[in-house]
Amino acid sequence: MSNDSISQMWEDFKKVNPDAPENYEAWAFGDSKEMADELAELVLEGRKTATASNYSLYGDEEPLPFVGLHNIILDGDGKAVAVAETTSVEIVPFDEVTEEHAYLEGEGDRTLKYWRDVHEDFFKKEFKEVDQEFHSKIPVVCEKFKVVYKK
Repeated sequence: MSNDSISQMWEDFKKVNPDAPENYEAWAFGDSKEMADELAELVLEGRKTATASNYSLYGDEEPLPFVGLHNIILDGDGKAVAVAETTSVEIVPFDEVTEEHAYLEGEGDRTLKYWRDVHEDFFKKEFKEVDQEFHSKIPVVCEKFKVVYKK
């Protein structure tokens, strides 16, 4: 992905963090403009400090996140809004995602029930696109991060 706001955000970040790595990932949360905007706003507010993704959909083109990875968070228009650094990555079965992780994701009422309902729907949609079935033991990538730069 290439756009001016991503390049500019990274240049600005590097000016105040000259020891930052050369590589970073740029991405938006979710699968819609609205979801990307909503979740990016939660990151900017400091309410969202974690995310979860479907382990099964990672591959050679999209490697797993790792501690120390720098991520440029995009809004629904693909505009860079913040730089976040991955602080923790854990792969757990869907039904073993913790209440703490659900809370750190910052969405809805921040309960594990809300997290499971929303993520089950989201993962079912992802699996449908690749002809796979959702089940409660699918591996989930639970990632924690901290915002290290925003404008």
